[in-house]
Amino acid sequence: MDLFSNLALGLSVAITPINLLYAFIGSVVGTLIGVLPGIGPVATIAMLMPTTYGLPPVTAMIMLAGIYYGASYGGSTTAILVNLPGEMSSVVTVLDGYQMAKQGRAGAALCIAALGSLFAGCVATLVIAAFAPPLADIALSFDAAEYFALMVLGLSSAIALAHGSVLKAILMTILGLLLGIVGTDVNTGIARFSFEVPELIDGIGFVAVTMGLFAFAEIAGNLEQSESRGAVTAHIDSLWIKWAEFKQAFPAILRGTAVGSLLGILPGGGATLSSFASYTIEKRMAKDPSRFGKGAIEGVAGPESANNAGAQTSFIPMLTLGIPSNAVMALMVGALIIHDIQPGPQVMTNNPDLFWGLIVSMLVGNLMLVILNLPLIGIWVKLLRVPYRLLFPMILLVCTIGSFSTNNNMFDVWVAIVFGLLGYIFIKLGCEPAPLLLGYILGPMLEENLRRALVLSRGDFTVFLTRPVSLVMLLLAAALLIVVVAPAVRKKREIVFTEQET
Repeated sequence: MDLFSNLALGLSVAITPINLLYAFIGSVVGTLIGVLPGIGPVATIAMLMPTTYGLPPVTAMIMLAGIYYGASYGGSTTAILVNLPGEMSSVVTVLDGYQMAKQGRAGAALCIAALGSLFAGCVATLVIAAFAPPLADIALSFDAAEYFALMVLGLSSAIALAHGSVLKAILMTILGLLLGIVGTDVNTGIARFSFEVPELIDGIGFVAVTMGLFAFAEIAGNLEQSESRGAVTAHIDSLWIKWAEFKQAFPAILRGTAVGSLLGILPGGGATLSSFASYTIEKRMAKDPSRFGKGAIEGVAGPESANNAGAQTSFIPMLTLGIPSNAVMALMVGALIIHDIQPGPQVMTNNPDLFWGLIVSMLVGNLMLVILNLPLIGIWVKLLRVPYRLLFPMILLVCTIGSFSTNNNMFDVWVAIVFGLLGYIFIKLGCEPAPLLLGYILGPMLEENLRRALVLSRGDFTVFLTRPVSLVMLLLAAALLIVVVAPAVRKKREIVFTEQET
């Protein structure tokens, strides 16, 4: 009964005019950046975060969440019609979606992608509503030692699931941890690593770091690449799907929803990992695997359901534990902190309107995505004809204004530029910036809980090993890293990520 009363509370918050408006804005903007390759939800959320300062926290989170799952939806449109995934999570959709379009079945592919995303989004929202409260109750019983171990496990999982070299992921995480401790020590009040720069006394600005690493660096990387946008080569037939095709696709939707709901919770998981895992499962379960890559409707239904479910269940560890599972959730944690809300299990008890309003808004947002986007497919495709060289000056301007408006200080703009150069170097070196951002977000909390646990135990480091929950999580973190660096696993991991990139 509590679940229904909580959902009723969330519905009363989500359907207020201002929250409906910003859910609509987030969904439209998310679809737009999902359609346009080379921007992505991380850079977009970083750019628009300063615009949410004057909004109520729940309204800001509803808009930012809409951008995230809207991008997962929008990426499928161009993947199916022009063989160009707007989002990394839609890379797999290209394999069979574009082949369906070439066979004159573009409408069926678009329809099943929309229905799968809607179904998966609704189920994932109910999963969040059902499992988040008990998980938050468990987290409330955690002490400093358990929180420290939980964050170590989260960082280890992010390292294991990061693209590319494990060593590079570890080094990026360590760099993020070091950047996170710049500023005033909360225990002693002494400025650390500020180099007598007054602007660094409060630490390195979160918005400036994310703007540089993701927005500025992405612009520089995209300008180097030749544009490969093409015209739609297939006729878009009726957007209705045949009953026979629906029966063939529905089991894949169910499996994709289940896979995405599970993998989205894992640190480093989210939409991308979910879509690739779903496609692999569908191909292995098929009676005739040779159909895949040639227009199999399950190859669209499964991954599209998985990426939407994964995008939404990744909110569970962020909302209940304060642990971001990917770069987007790290930005969400930053948005909560900016609005003076401490991420973690207290959000549900101290800010029930925000918690349940955000969850129910996902149901509303998913309905908006289907209702709005299928009729607007022609408009989204026309936007692909706008050259990136005309888009990037506007993106650069928004990024610069966003960096400056955080503290009305040019120092933050220079910080963003510096991190933009670093981000560009990371791209060249094949280093993924997501582990750095997770380390930067979790670093201060990791240090605070480490020191608090040691203070309570009078400096006894065995406190982390004598508490059962802490010990189990630390052993899991160690086992995860050991398994990942094992030669056989490392080779298989490199093969998987190479397949993803191609």
